[in-house]
Amino acid sequence: MSDRTVIVALGDSTTAGTPGWKSPREVPPSGRGDVTSQYSHWLMQAHPEWMVLNQGVDGERSDQIRGRFASDVLEQSARAVVIIAGVNDVYQGLEPQHVIDQLVAMYDRARQAGIAVVAGTIVPFNTARREQNARMREINDWIRTFTLTANRVAFADTRASVAASNDGDLLFESPDNLHPSPAGYRRMAETIEPALRRVLG
Repeated sequence: MSDRTVIVALGDSTTAGTPGWKSPREVPPSGRGDVTSQYSHWLMQAHPEWMVLNQGVDGERSDQIRGRFASDVLEQSARAVVIIAGVNDVYQGLEPQHVIDQLVAMYDRARQAGIAVVAGTIVPFNTARREQNARMREINDWIRTFTLTANRVAFADTRASVAASNDGDLLFESPDNLHPSPAGYRRMAETIEPALRRVLG
Protein backbone atom coordinates (compact mmCIF):
# COMPACT_ATOMS: atom_id res chain seq x y z
CA MET A 1 0.00 0.00 0.00
CA SER A 2 1.42 3.37 -1.03
CA ASP A 3 2.05 5.87 1.74
CA ARG A 4 1.68 8.81 -0.67
CA THR A 5 -0.93 11.44 0.18
CA VAL A 6 -3.93 10.97 -2.14
CA ILE A 7 -5.32 14.16 -3.70
CA VAL A 8 -8.14 14.14 -6.25
CA ALA A 9 -8.19 16.62 -9.14
CA LEU A 10 -11.90 16.91 -9.97
CA GLY A 11 -13.27 18.89 -12.87
CA ASP A 12 -13.75 19.28 -16.61
CA SER A 13 -11.33 19.72 -19.51
CA THR A 14 -8.99 22.07 -17.66
CA THR A 15 -8.52 19.36 -15.04
CA ALA A 16 -8.31 16.54 -17.58
CA GLY A 17 -5.57 18.37 -19.52
CA THR A 18 -7.36 18.95 -22.82
CA PRO A 19 -6.28 19.11 -25.61
CA GLY A 20 -2.88 17.52 -25.02
CA TRP A 21 -3.91 14.82 -22.56
CA LYS A 22 -6.89 12.54 -22.04
CA SER A 23 -7.30 11.69 -18.38
CA PRO A 24 -7.41 8.15 -16.96
CA ARG A 25 -11.11 8.85 -16.34
CA GLU A 26 -11.53 9.38 -20.11
CA VAL A 27 -9.10 6.72 -21.37
CA PRO A 28 -8.75 4.00 -18.69
CA PRO A 29 -6.65 2.89 -17.07
CA SER A 30 -3.74 5.31 -17.53
CA GLY A 31 -4.79 8.15 -19.83
CA ARG A 32 -3.15 9.08 -23.14
CA GLY A 33 -1.12 11.91 -24.67
CA ASP A 34 1.35 14.48 -23.38
CA VAL A 35 1.56 13.98 -19.61
CA THR A 36 2.80 17.56 -19.14
CA SER A 37 -0.60 18.84 -20.33
CA GLN A 38 -2.26 18.42 -16.90
CA TYR A 39 -1.78 20.29 -13.65
CA SER A 40 -1.82 17.01 -11.70
CA HIS A 41 1.45 16.00 -13.40
CA TRP A 42 3.19 19.20 -12.32
CA LEU A 43 1.92 18.87 -8.75
CA MET A 44 3.47 15.39 -8.50
CA GLN A 45 6.71 16.64 -10.04
CA ALA A 46 6.92 19.18 -7.22
CA HIS A 47 5.70 16.71 -4.56
CA PRO A 48 6.64 13.07 -5.23
CA GLU A 49 4.98 12.24 -1.90
CA TRP A 50 1.59 13.21 -3.40
CA MET A 51 -0.57 10.94 -5.56
CA VAL A 52 -2.77 13.33 -7.55
CA LEU A 53 -5.58 11.42 -9.27
CA ASN A 54 -6.73 13.15 -12.45
CA GLN A 55 -10.53 12.81 -12.46
CA GLY A 56 -11.16 15.42 -15.14
CA VAL A 57 -13.66 14.84 -17.97
CA ASP A 58 -13.73 17.13 -21.00
CA GLY A 59 -17.06 18.87 -21.60
CA GLU A 60 -18.77 18.18 -18.29
CA ARG A 61 -20.97 20.70 -16.48
CA SER A 62 -20.77 21.22 -12.73
CA ASP A 63 -23.83 19.03 -12.09
CA GLN A 64 -22.25 16.16 -14.03
CA ILE A 65 -19.03 16.55 -12.06
CA ARG A 66 -21.03 16.56 -8.83
CA GLY A 67 -22.69 13.34 -10.00
CA ARG A 68 -19.29 11.60 -9.97
CA PHE A 69 -18.30 12.87 -6.53
CA ALA A 70 -18.93 9.66 -4.59
CA SER A 71 -17.00 7.40 -6.96
CA ASP A 72 -14.26 9.82 -7.96
CA VAL A 73 -13.53 11.43 -4.59
CA LEU A 74 -15.13 9.69 -1.62
CA GLU A 75 -14.11 6.20 -2.74
CA GLN A 76 -10.45 7.20 -3.33
CA SER A 77 -9.35 7.67 0.31
CA ALA A 78 -8.41 11.23 -0.58
CA ARG A 79 -7.12 13.72 1.97
CA ALA A 80 -7.86 16.67 -0.31
CA VAL A 81 -9.76 17.51 -3.49
CA VAL A 82 -9.14 20.30 -6.00
CA ILE A 83 -12.43 21.37 -7.61
CA ILE A 84 -12.60 23.48 -10.78
CA ALA A 85 -16.01 23.48 -12.46
CA GLY A 86 -18.46 25.72 -14.26
CA VAL A 87 -16.99 26.72 -17.61
CA ASN A 88 -19.22 24.34 -19.57
CA ASP A 89 -22.30 25.52 -17.69
CA VAL A 90 -21.45 29.08 -18.75
CA TYR A 91 -20.76 27.92 -22.30
CA GLN A 92 -24.19 26.25 -22.41
CA GLY A 93 -25.95 29.39 -21.14
CA LEU A 94 -26.73 28.33 -17.56
CA GLU A 95 -26.90 30.94 -14.82
CA PRO A 96 -24.11 31.43 -12.26
CA GLN A 97 -26.39 30.30 -9.43
CA HIS A 98 -26.63 26.84 -11.00
CA VAL A 99 -22.84 26.48 -10.76
CA ILE A 100 -22.71 27.96 -7.24
CA ASP A 101 -25.30 25.45 -6.02
CA GLN A 102 -23.23 22.53 -7.35
CA LEU A 103 -20.00 23.91 -5.88
CA VAL A 104 -21.56 24.38 -2.43
CA ALA A 105 -22.83 20.80 -2.52
CA MET A 106 -19.39 19.44 -3.44
CA TYR A 107 -17.50 21.58 -0.94
CA ASP A 108 -19.90 20.53 1.84
CA ARG A 109 -19.80 16.87 0.91
CA ALA A 110 -16.01 16.84 0.97
CA ARG A 111 -15.80 18.55 4.34
CA GLN A 112 -18.42 16.22 5.84
CA ALA A 113 -16.15 13.35 4.78
CA GLY A 114 -13.10 15.00 6.35
CA ILE A 115 -11.58 15.88 2.97
CA ALA A 116 -9.93 19.29 2.59
CA VAL A 117 -10.87 21.41 -0.44
CA VAL A 118 -8.97 23.65 -2.82
CA ALA A 119 -11.47 25.81 -4.71
CA GLY A 120 -10.09 26.80 -8.10
CA THR A 121 -11.52 29.52 -10.34
CA ILE A 122 -12.89 29.00 -13.84
CA VAL A 123 -10.13 29.37 -16.43
CA PRO A 124 -10.69 31.71 -19.42
CA PHE A 125 -11.17 30.67 -23.01
CA ASN A 126 -10.32 33.00 -25.87
CA THR A 127 -13.61 32.75 -27.75
CA ALA A 128 -15.79 33.71 -24.75
CA ARG A 129 -18.33 36.48 -25.34
CA ARG A 130 -18.64 39.46 -23.00
CA GLU A 131 -21.63 37.99 -21.16
CA GLN A 132 -19.86 34.66 -20.73
CA ASN A 133 -16.86 36.38 -19.17
CA ALA A 134 -19.22 38.32 -16.90
CA ARG A 135 -20.81 35.05 -15.71
CA MET A 136 -17.41 33.47 -15.11
CA ARG A 137 -16.32 36.52 -13.11
CA GLU A 138 -19.50 36.36 -11.01
CA ILE A 139 -18.87 32.70 -10.15
CA ASN A 140 -15.18 33.29 -9.47
CA ASP A 141 -15.92 36.28 -7.24
CA TRP A 142 -18.35 34.12 -5.28
CA ILE A 143 -15.68 31.39 -4.88
CA ARG A 144 -13.16 33.94 -3.59
CA THR A 145 -15.67 35.37 -1.07
CA PHE A 146 -16.86 31.93 0.08
CA THR A 147 -13.34 30.78 0.88
CA LEU A 148 -12.68 33.78 3.12
CA THR A 149 -14.81 32.28 5.90
CA ALA A 150 -15.15 28.60 4.98
CA ASN A 151 -13.35 26.05 7.12
CA ARG A 152 -10.90 23.73 5.30
CA VAL A 153 -11.47 25.36 1.91
CA ALA A 154 -8.53 27.20 0.33
CA PHE A 155 -8.75 29.55 -2.65
CA ALA A 156 -6.62 29.11 -5.78
CA ASP A 157 -6.99 31.71 -8.52
CA THR A 158 -6.35 29.35 -11.41
CA ARG A 159 -7.93 31.83 -13.84
CA ALA A 160 -5.35 34.49 -13.02
CA SER A 161 -2.54 31.95 -13.29
CA VAL A 162 -3.18 31.27 -16.99
CA ALA A 163 -4.52 34.68 -18.06
CA ALA A 164 -2.68 36.99 -20.42
CA SER A 165 -0.86 39.80 -18.61
CA ASN A 166 -2.75 42.46 -20.60
CA ASP A 167 -6.22 40.80 -20.57
CA GLY A 168 -7.61 38.62 -17.78
CA ASP A 169 -10.22 37.17 -20.14
CA LEU A 170 -7.66 35.60 -22.48
CA LEU A 171 -5.24 32.71 -22.04
CA PHE A 172 -1.58 33.75 -22.11
CA GLU A 173 -0.89 30.72 -24.33
CA SER A 174 -3.24 28.16 -25.90
CA PRO A 175 -2.95 25.44 -28.56
CA ASP A 176 -6.68 25.66 -29.46
CA ASN A 177 -7.98 29.01 -28.11
CA LEU A 178 -10.00 27.08 -25.53
CA HIS A 179 -7.53 25.43 -23.14
CA PRO A 180 -4.16 26.10 -21.54
CA SER A 181 -0.88 24.88 -22.99
CA PRO A 182 1.40 22.58 -20.95
CA ALA A 183 3.07 25.77 -19.66
CA GLY A 184 -0.36 26.98 -18.57
CA TYR A 185 -1.12 23.74 -16.76
CA ARG A 186 2.21 24.11 -15.00
CA ARG A 187 1.21 27.62 -13.89
CA MET A 188 -2.09 26.23 -12.59
CA ALA A 189 -0.16 23.70 -10.50
CA GLU A 190 2.07 26.46 -9.13
CA THR A 191 -1.05 28.31 -7.95
CA ILE A 192 -2.78 25.21 -6.55
CA GLU A 193 0.29 23.87 -4.71
CA PRO A 194 0.47 26.42 -1.85
CA ALA A 195 -3.30 26.15 -1.33
CA LEU A 196 -2.96 22.39 -1.03
CA ARG A 197 -0.13 22.71 1.44
CA ARG A 198 -2.30 25.03 3.57
CA VAL A 199 -5.30 22.70 3.73
CA LEU A 200 -3.19 19.58 4.24
CA GLY A 201 -1.54 21.29 7.18
